[in-house]
Amino acid sequence: MRDKHIHNPHDSELLKLLSRSVEENLHINKLHFRILIWTKFIFYLGLSAILYYSLYQINQPVLFILCYILYGFISLLFAFNFAHDFSHNAIFKSKKLNHWAYAIIYTLKGAHAEAWKSRHIHSHHYAPNVEDYDSDLRITKLIRVIPNSERRWYHRFQHIYAPLAYTTYSLFWVFIKDFVILYSQDEFTDKKEKGLLYHLSFWIQKIVYISYILALPLLFTKQPWYIVAAGFLCMHLAQSLFLLFTFFMTHHVESTSYPTTDEQGYINTSWVMNQIRSSNDMHPFSQLANFILGGFNNHIAHHLFPHYHHIHYPAINKIVYQVLRDNHIEPNQTTYWGGVLSHLRLLKKMGYPDTVI
Repeated sequence: MRDKHIHNPHDSELLKLLSRSVEENLHINKLHFRILIWTKFIFYLGLSAILYYSLYQINQPVLFILCYILYGFISLLFAFNFAHDFSHNAIFKSKKLNHWAYAIIYTLKGAHAEAWKSRHIHSHHYAPNVEDYDSDLRITKLIRVIPNSERRWYHRFQHIYAPLAYTTYSLFWVFIKDFVILYSQDEFTDKKEKGLLYHLSFWIQKIVYISYILALPLLFTKQPWYIVAAGFLCMHLAQSLFLLFTFFMTHHVESTSYPTTDEQGYINTSWVMNQIRSSNDMHPFSQLANFILGGFNNHIAHHLFPHYHHIHYPAINKIVYQVLRDNHIEPNQTTYWGGVLSHLRLLKKMGYPDTVI
C-alpha cells in the first residue's frame, strides 16, 4: 500500500539498493539466533515472574510498591522485546502462532492487542508522521508536534507539563483509549473487523489483566487495599513515562520530518524517504541498547525491514547507514538521553507559531 506516496525514480532505486544490500550482506546464523531468542525470553519472562511472585511475599509496604514498579518496567521491556516482533510475524513462521503469542503478551500489559496491531501495521507503518494517515498522531490535543497544526495557548508550556502528562498514558490506554476505539468508527479500523470475536477478545483481555494485576493482589497479598492501589498506580505512572519518552523519541525529535499531503491526500514524499526521514535511531549499533529496548532504538531499520527480527538490526544498520551515506543521506540519530532532550526542545519549539524559531 504505497499508492498515496509520490513516485520518485531515484528513491525507488535507493529502496531496491537497500533491500539488495541487506539481502546480500546480512549473514544470519540460525543457531546463534535461536540461542539469543531463548536467552532473552528466559531473562525477561523469568524476571517478570519473580517480581510478580514477590508481590505475594513482601511484607514491607514501600518494598511492595517498589516491586510493583519494577514488575511494570520489566514486563514492559518484555513486551518491547517480543510483542512488537510477534505483531510483525518476525519470530514464528506461522502467522497465527505469532498473533497468539503477541496477544498473550499484550494482555499482560492491559492493552487490546487487535486494536493496536491493526492501527500500527496498516496506519503507522504505512505513513509515519503523516497527519490523517498515522494513527499514532491522534493521542491528545495536549501535545503539539505537527507543524502547521492547530496551536493552542497552553502549548507554549507543553515542554514543561509533558513529562507529567506522559505518566498517565498507560492508564489512559488501558481504561479509556481502547474503549473509545472499540465503540467508535474511524478510517483506521475496518468496521467488518469489529465482529463478535473482536469484542470477545477485548473483554477477555481486559478481564484477565484486571484479575491478575489488581484483583489477585488485593485478595492474596499481605498488604491492605490502599497499598495495593498505590502500587498499581505508581507502576502505571513510572512505566508510562518510560513508555512515552521511548515511543516519542523514535519519531518526534528535532530532526525528524512531518510530510504533508495535498487536497487529494497524496503525500509529498516517497515511501522510503517517509520511513527514513520520519524515524530516529538511538545507539543504532549497540547490542546492549538493542537487548534492552527490543529494537525500538533501531527505528529506521525497523520501518524499512519490519519482517526482520530486531536481533538483526545492529547488523542491518551497518549496511543501511553505509548505503544512505553513500547516497548523501544522513540518518536521524541521537543517544537515549539526547533524544529525551531533543524531544523536549521540539515541544518547546512547537509551542510557538511555526514562523518562530
